[in-house]
Amino acid sequence: MKKIAILQSNYIPWKGYFDMIAAMDEFILYDDMQFTKNDWRNRNQIKTPQGVEWLSIPVGQNIKRRIRDVELPNSAWQVKHWKALEMNYKRAPHFSKIAEWLEPLYRQRSFTHLSEINRTFIEAICSYLDIATKISNSWDYKLPEGKTERLADLCVQAGGTEYISGPAAKDYIEESVFSERGIKLTWFDYIGYPEYPQLWGDFTHSVTILDLLFNCGKDAHRYMRHISV
Repeated sequence: MKKIAILQSNYIPWKGYFDMIAAMDEFILYDDMQFTKNDWRNRNQIKTPQGVEWLSIPVGQNIKRRIRDVELPNSAWQVKHWKALEMNYKRAPHFSKIAEWLEPLYRQRSFTHLSEINRTFIEAICSYLDIATKISNSWDYKLPEGKTERLADLCVQAGGTEYISGPAAKDYIEESVFSERGIKLTWFDYIGYPEYPQLWGDFTHSVTILDLLFNCGKDAHRYMRHISV
């Protein structure tokens, strides 16, 4: 059995995104999809004393492009984002340890495309969490026409026998397309994560996983489901 998930890349995603990666044998970044404005592709949320705030990467106004084609106008956002993380999480118990590998990504690396940024951060976080799942890009494979057909065919090309999808896709996925190819379709469950010690007011699950890492460090796996110690 080989479990496959196919999802667009996100910027410093929430813990559920990494829980899904950890549950897979291969995780395919689906950045051949059209870029969507005001979504998770180029932004995410952090906790602050004033409440939840967005960290957004400036990518311009053009939405008629694939995620993989989104170029960055400048790198000024990198220092700005790091300063925001430092200011709001420097009191967190594990800030200094996380900063050892995270700060250089913001201060010493340069990026030209959004997909490159997202994959770099995703892989760095997976490395810290000891998630060994293979991560690939959708353009490593051939992409046929058809919304569901593409997903099913990517699974076939990757040698997958089970496709795990987020529950939001129930609105458009045609289950028969997978069954015709002998692929089992399963829905990933994000419900029931336990709360963890969190700074700044009422607890919220929807923030970037960096919030969990800064607050819990290597104990982050205790608040997720699919990461083995």
